[in-house]
Formats: sequence, C-alpha cells, structure tokens
Amino acid sequence: MYHSRAGTFVSVKKEGRLRGCIGTIQAVHGSVAEEIIENAVSAAARDPRFSPIEPEELGRLAISVDVLGSTEKIDSKEELDVKRYGVIVTKGFRRGLLLPNLEGVDTVDEQIAIAKQKAGIREGEEAALERFEVVRH
Repeated sequence: MYHSRAGTFVSVKKEGRLRGCIGTIQAVHGSVAEEIIENAVSAAARDPRFSPIEPEELGRLAISVDVLGSTEKIDSKEELDVKRYGVIVTKGFRRGLLLPNLEGVDTVDEQIAIAKQKAGIREGEEAALERFEVVRH
C-alpha cells in the first residue's frame, strides 16, 4: 500500500444506500494508502451529491475500497462483463466511470448507460470504451 500507486474509489453506504463515493481513475498521490485516505475524506465530506457525513451516522456506515487495475481499450461492449469489469466511457473531454459488480446493474447496456450519464454523454452518442478490473476491500 505504501510502495505502489493506483487509482482507488471509496464508497460509503448507509443502510444499503449510497452515501458518498469518490475516486480517481489513475493515481494522483504517492501511494495507494494516500490515495485511499484522500478519497475516503472526499467521499465522506465532499461528494457533491450528498451532505457531509455527521458523527452520529458513523455506526451505520459500510465502507468499501476498490483499487483499480490498469485500463484497457476495447472495441465493443461484447468485451465487457458487469461482474468482472468496470467501464470508462470517453467522448472528447467528457469521461465517465462505473465500477464492476454493483447491485442493481445487471447488464452491460445498463453499465454503459450509467457511465455515459455520469459523463454527460447522450444515450445515442458513440463513446470510446475502456475496461478495468478492481480488487474490492
């Protein structure tokens, strides 16, 4: 954790519902440990979709950390598997990511649609695809 670098995502759930999730596709800090710490603080306090986590919530939170493997460009959605691979969609400067093996995301088409929505890419627009694997803790 102190000698390697990788992108990480920290997800916080409260009673099964997302309460915060922030991450980096590629490492921006000196180690995986630093990456996790920074993304954990951001997920708890800076996710723009949620108010900061309050101390009284702490006992009801579940936290997971995904350490991203290297990304790989792919030619078609047939090279994806929602349980195994996360997806990155890119159109110009717009980029969206969805982690693999998420509850409620059962098909590759759903996975791509959600990633496009996060990137601001319209449903019918073509986008470049990349895939990656994670180690989830």
